[in-house]
Amino acid sequence: MAEEGKFKYFTPDEVSKMSVEELSKQRVIYGIEDKPPMGEAILLGVQHYLTMFGATFIIPVLTASAVGFDGVDTARLISLMFFVSGITTILQTTWGNKLPIVQGGTFSFLPPMFVITGAVLARPDATSDLAMQELTGAIIAASFFEIVIGFSGLIGEMRRILGPITIAPTIAMIGLALYNTGFSWLMEDWRVGMVTLIAMIVYSQFLRSKNRAFLLFPVLLAILTGYAFAWIITLAGVVSQGDAGYVSTQVLENSPWIAVPKPFMWGMPKFTLSFILGMVAGYVASMIESVGDYMAAARMSGAPIPSKSRISRGIGMEGVGCLIAGIFGTGNGTTSYSENIGAIGLTKVGSRYVIQMAAIVMLLLGIFGKFGGFFGGMPNPVVGAMYCALFGMIAAVGISNLQFVDLNSSRNLFIVGFAFFMGLSVPYWANTVTIAEGLPLWQETLEDIVLTIAKTGMAVAAICAGVLDNTVPGTKEERGLLAWEDVASDT
Repeated sequence: MAEEGKFKYFTPDEVSKMSVEELSKQRVIYGIEDKPPMGEAILLGVQHYLTMFGATFIIPVLTASAVGFDGVDTARLISLMFFVSGITTILQTTWGNKLPIVQGGTFSFLPPMFVITGAVLARPDATSDLAMQELTGAIIAASFFEIVIGFSGLIGEMRRILGPITIAPTIAMIGLALYNTGFSWLMEDWRVGMVTLIAMIVYSQFLRSKNRAFLLFPVLLAILTGYAFAWIITLAGVVSQGDAGYVSTQVLENSPWIAVPKPFMWGMPKFTLSFILGMVAGYVASMIESVGDYMAAARMSGAPIPSKSRISRGIGMEGVGCLIAGIFGTGNGTTSYSENIGAIGLTKVGSRYVIQMAAIVMLLLGIFGKFGGFFGGMPNPVVGAMYCALFGMIAAVGISNLQFVDLNSSRNLFIVGFAFFMGLSVPYWANTVTIAEGLPLWQETLEDIVLTIAKTGMAVAAICAGVLDNTVPGTKEERGLLAWEDVASDT
């Protein structure tokens, strides 16, 4: 057994000899370097795949809808996204930040995606493939912005201004990002949604000390429980086709057995400056979110706070991942997934090896369409229930970073409260704003960038907290920087 900081790590042999009661008392069961038994690691990897399935599935569906794809091309886009997620997760965990973080599509790219596709499809000669070519060009070109910011070390230097007061609301806003989706999706069929949510709560909180399976696989078991219940009421005729709780086999039937992704599936990319600059805003928001994700993943897995070099490698590798996503024509990029960090918190398994198993699962499912087609029929209420549980965990982890700061300081309370409020209020306003017609190109592009950032709650919270925390007078001890530095790693 090894000990690092406040966390104790155990070898797989030591874990196998522990009782369920002993395991449930540990902060982390498997640390970053640990390799659980192969069978257990594969199941844990599948659990991570299922956890990220909802978001990874939704992003290509939204993209396909925006460019006007039919069902066949939509299925191809979904497979592409999973395939690329597998590649980029392996790259990140092996050569990037080496934290146990799954890489997948980013919601930060959706606002500029809608702007780009809308502008292209308004042309007289518009086609879906043309829209994808312009979108692909913007993603590829803008990816070099993230690559340079990352590998040059610029993002790592920002670590000195990203203290706990900045990180806390940023991570928390990541957790609150889907507040308007989680319970809404769950209630599309309250029976399926509540069965899934209750199963998650019971498995992860009440039964975790009773059985090893509930301790390690609460997310997987809850998803399967909700999915099985949806199948039962579908077969029983309680719900009919078109209902939210209905499980359709159409996606499975239409999915090919083998579909090997190929670069530039929609044609060679086209590069338009205004589209590229607009996409940069999505990259900025994604980078800010990812730095918060690195902090959350480190805390969840019991690792030291990421050093500036680790942050730089992570952001640089995310840029490489976005470049790969552009080359394969996903219509999106890749970023760190908050949902899977929440799963680490619930399972207490922070093993990088498990995340790499999840990456292999994603690669295989990007090629074997039938398996992905089976889960493609997962009802929205099941996914909504997962959001309610996992994103709530992320929000709580963000708030927990405030343990390092002086919460009796009116300075700190103002900054944190202001960042939270603005992180919720500014995006609400930004979504009501439309850009006036007839503006000069530079002004229209600038407004696109500003509005894209304004629509991203975690970016707004990070900017507000970061600026105030680094300008309003306060001691290092008051700001939590001394305690923060004590647990930081320079490796």
